Amino acid sequence: MANLTRRTFIKAAGGAAAAVGLVGPARSWAAEPHVVVIGGGYGGAIAAKYLRMMSGGKIKVTMIERDESYYSCPLSNWVVAGFRDLGVQKHSWAEAAKAHGFSVIHKEAEAIDPKAKTVSLAGGEKVSYDKLIVSPGVDYKDNIEGYTKKEYEQHPHAWHAGPQTEALKKKLAAMPDGGKVIIVPPEDPFRCPPGPYERVSLIAHYLKKNKPKSKILVLDPKDKFSKQGLFAGGWKTLYGYETPNSLIEWVAGASGGKVARFDAATGTVFTEMDQHKGDVVNIIPNQKAGQIAFASNLVEGDWCPVNKQTFESTLHKDVYVIGDACNAAKMPKSGYAANSQAKVCVEAVIRSIHGKDPADASYVNTCYSMLSPDYAISVANVFKLKDGEITPINGGMSPPEATPEFRKMEAEFNESWYRSIMADMFA
Repeated sequence: MANLTRRTFIKAAGGAAAAVGLVGPARSWAAEPHVVVIGGGYGGAIAAKYLRMMSGGKIKVTMIERDESYYSCPLSNWVVAGFRDLGVQKHSWAEAAKAHGFSVIHKEAEAIDPKAKTVSLAGGEKVSYDKLIVSPGVDYKDNIEGYTKKEYEQHPHAWHAGPQTEALKKKLAAMPDGGKVIIVPPEDPFRCPPGPYERVSLIAHYLKKNKPKSKILVLDPKDKFSKQGLFAGGWKTLYGYETPNSLIEWVAGASGGKVARFDAATGTVFTEMDQHKGDVVNIIPNQKAGQIAFASNLVEGDWCPVNKQTFESTLHKDVYVIGDACNAAKMPKSGYAANSQAKVCVEAVIRSIHGKDPADASYVNTCYSMLSPDYAISVANVFKLKDGEITPINGGMSPPEATPEFRKMEAEFNESWYRSIMADMFA
């Protein structure tokens, strides 16, 4: 990766560890400070664990997470393509909660009262907090006529890992050889910018092995996408892209890729220029911050504005928003970004409890994308705060020209990355 040294990356990734030195007497609190974390994904799970670790166990932490099990979205495209079991994606907070001493409430958080400093749960219970970290992920917009929540069961978007992942996998398995798969990516910004194109790649791998007469049509509202050159190069190598026998056809928005309407009964999508019938139609809706952010007036537009040095909401004091739901400008909405933001946020929360100013912040992101089980590409970046904005200062992508051995090595790194970040979240 050009310009990104191992030393630079590790220094940025480990920056939050400095907050361990903040352990000590807190400013005058009536009782043990209580920090509540809403959401247990890539941001929330890290926030709950590191609040306890970095405070030396001197902060009471409660995580509010509706689901009793967590299915990781990264690597779930492997499940869709049939070479990974969904059970491998399943994780529980119990081990980390026990090891680090935070509690977990498995109920839906419905609303936040920033003045009373309470979170209202389904069933009427309220939980009080001194500081609140909100990591609600994304919700979906009805941006295509005919594709709303009631169509999700028949035509799953599978952008939340779990039952929909299996449902999409089964639809592909049931499709006849010679069938057409239509994939409709969302408009920017959205969770995991390279994710739709990794899904295209891995479904193409499945079709090449099992249904070689089939094709994938990608109808994209955008004219460019994340890692586009690397994806296109891999598609040419693996799937004959831009040849008469290509498994993949990608149509940009300006060339008729923008879908306006969907007929769920017939599996037909309608663009401004044409209509296309698919045997499997995978529409990934446009996205916005999770519902509780809207219910609690934490949003401007679709996302939550934050102080990017601390991730404290600019709308409500002592409420912090991390992960996909926040507006982190040039930092992508990814699992690793949420992990990094959580550590910066935790340090800021602990410093605030101790009456200290926030520290200088640095952030990291790394993202692997699989094009086949033995072919991966990646991007990594280090970010710093400059003039109040998160700005990339170093980084790079996989080389456009690389040997098959290099691509296979990155595929192995991807699996290692996954095991490492899951251990960081749940161990």
